[in-house]
Amino acid sequence: MTTVAQREALVTTSRERVQAADLLGRNGALNGQQPVELSDGRQIPSELAALLRKILDAVADGRTVTIGTLPDELTTSAAAEMLGISRPTLMKLVRSEEIPGHKVGTHTRVRTADVLAFQRRRLERQRRAFDDLRSLEDELGLE
Repeated sequence: MTTVAQREALVTTSRERVQAADLLGRNGALNGQQPVELSDGRQIPSELAALLRKILDAVADGRTVTIGTLPDELTTSAAAEMLGISRPTLMKLVRSEEIPGHKVGTHTRVRTADVLAFQRRRLERQRRAFDDLRSLEDELGLE
């Protein structure tokens, strides 16, 4: 079982930037205006076309594109590392069912999707708390 993300960073060349910008400019399909058709007549689903557009936008802007993969399941150590917390803290989250876990033999595993969902919820709570703090600061006239 793979327990960590595999990533590859791709630095784009000026030629690739021009090609991406040109493709985005000419191809209305990637803008969602019409289906993207392959040379064999098959069509790319709109969700995949949207993903391709994001990648091409990044290339056209000259940004580095990082492609990563994650396994469906993670060890508790890998999940804790992803979240930037200790393994015992992750295990508390699993026991409290904030992050669903399951046993594989004697080992606990968590689904990557569940870890990412927890990460999104945590980030949203942090953003709300920060916004509340800024609002309070504004009310009190603090700078």
